[in-house]
Amino acid sequence: MTAEQGLTGPDGTLKPTVTVLDYGSGNVRSAVRALERAGAVVTLSAKPEDVLTAAGLVVPGVGAFATVMKELKSVDGLRMIGRRVAGGRPVLAICVGLQILFDGGVEHGNSEPGMGEWPGTVELLPASVVPHMGWNTVQVPAGSTLFEGVEAERFYFVHSYGVQDWDFDVVQPRMRAPLVTWSEHGARFIAAVENGPLCATQFHPEKSGDAGARLLRNWVGSLRKAVA
Repeated sequence: MTAEQGLTGPDGTLKPTVTVLDYGSGNVRSAVRALERAGAVVTLSAKPEDVLTAAGLVVPGVGAFATVMKELKSVDGLRMIGRRVAGGRPVLAICVGLQILFDGGVEHGNSEPGMGEWPGTVELLPASVVPHMGWNTVQVPAGSTLFEGVEAERFYFVHSYGVQDWDFDVVQPRMRAPLVTWSEHGARFIAAVENGPLCATQFHPEKSGDAGARLLRNWVGSLRKAVA
């Protein structure tokens, strides 16, 4: 493990470095603290040297799809995320951070292109009450690493929009399909995706109590294995 990738704690445990991308999104301090408790050395930054060299990158997201895309572009975040993904470097995206990885989003009749890492469109959930705010169950696929030990737990959601269709198998029939976790509020929507080094959750693990803490430990543990 290089100095950029992590440190060794007093007990000999490897503590991988994680950069939380600082582009103006709210609620980043709780994510930083949760990742530190999960065993990472955490930096809040948008500097390329921090974003590109850390063992893991976390992309938070709060607010509107178009606003998050604009703010990410303002710090060259989209390019840096893309470089990490292209190089097989771990990324974990949260809430709107998940949404911008898809083809695009539609809010109030306006369409905004996303990063296009996965096929799908972020749309308003057809529920009688939005936002979807509170605890909800998830349907985890077999083989999940991210949800190991918390497959039957509830997680905390705060959102009005989501991706309700998944056609990766049709678009990329020869590639190994990502693992997709679902939840439901008015309709079924994507709650998480595990796609090699690129993972994302629609819910907030940093607000999801013990279950979210275990999920973050699972992710940080995967970084530890990758750089050990």
